[in-house]
Amino acid sequence: MATSPQNRKDPWDEPVNGAKDETFKPLTREEASALRLKQPPLSPWRVLMVQVAVGVGVALLAVLVTGRVELAWSVLYGAATVVLPGALMARGMTSRLSSMSPGTSAVSFMLWEMVKIVTSIALLALAPKVVQPLSWPALLLGLVVCMKVYWWALLWRPAPKS
Repeated sequence: MATSPQNRKDPWDEPVNGAKDETFKPLTREEASALRLKQPPLSPWRVLMVQVAVGVGVALLAVLVTGRVELAWSVLYGAATVVLPGALMARGMTSRLSSMSPGTSAVSFMLWEMVKIVTSIALLALAPKVVQPLSWPALLLGLVVCMKVYWWALLWRPAPKS
């Protein structure tokens, strides 16, 4: 005997592991303000500035360790393949148009992520023509270290205010 759709229980409605059946309670304006003060957002521009600093630092370290300036240019170009597309995305995502509604924000995020990926691929494809002589290991070192700044930024968030 089949059950009708009206009689079926939705598994999402059942409490998990004996948890109390609590309904969702939206935050009040005061509660939302207190939460924003307690957990401040991380600026994408700050992350980009740290990426630039890390890229320059790794390039200087490459020159100091090897004595070869051409390695520094490869490292800097690798850092640029992360920073420039990231800056395009940050600019697009912080515009007024991107924050009009949740739907617009989602579509805007996908669009700017696509722009970021295409720009990164284009910069990598142009690398042999732009940087002479090119060291792929040095370029990849700059690229990977600058990408890891995203993870470091999550760890270095400002301390929550009490």
